[in-house]
Amino acid sequence: MPSGSPIDLTNQFLIAMPGMADETFAGTVVYLCEHNEKGALGLVINKPIDIKLRNLFEKVELELAQEELAEQPVFFGGPVQTERGFVLHERLGANYNSTLSIPGGLEMTTSKDVLEAIAEGHGPKKVLVTLGYSGWQPGQLEDEIGRNGWLSVDADPRIIFDTPIEQRYDGALSLLGIDPRMLSQEAGHA
Repeated sequence: MPSGSPIDLTNQFLIAMPGMADETFAGTVVYLCEHNEKGALGLVINKPIDIKLRNLFEKVELELAQEELAEQPVFFGGPVQTERGFVLHERLGANYNSTLSIPGGLEMTTSKDVLEAIAEGHGPKKVLVTLGYSGWQPGQLEDEIGRNGWLSVDADPRIIFDTPIEQRYDGALSLLGIDPRMLSQEAGHA
């Protein structure tokens, strides 16, 4: 790809290739919330941590009455700002204090009001909550893709919200028609 042509990977999955040098991202699928000339921001969707949503809500002094959400795990979203929560959710048209509407995709909210709405039962029903996010400087992600670190494909919300966690990596690969056993760590150069 010519260096002057910007690619926009917003609303795509980044799928870590086998042999990913960075252990933080080995075996991960990242949903890209934003990708532009300033860099990229995404959330890992398949690395649960040992905190349930019920526990997270208790920490922010909210009661989560919805049992189906209460037992959902919180996810490691990435190594940046790991003390901060990020809520990836279906688009509702609600106005939260700090929401990024992802073109063609979902919404990502960082303000507590989305948690309050969920606790009260009128927030989004399909949510993935992370601590931390994944970030790339301008050109860094493109470089990693060029070195065979990542595959990208248009995101499918069903993989985020409806697919069992342990099947999300293979599910994202299947969007490309790829069997994970067929992947090689080697980059092909002609």
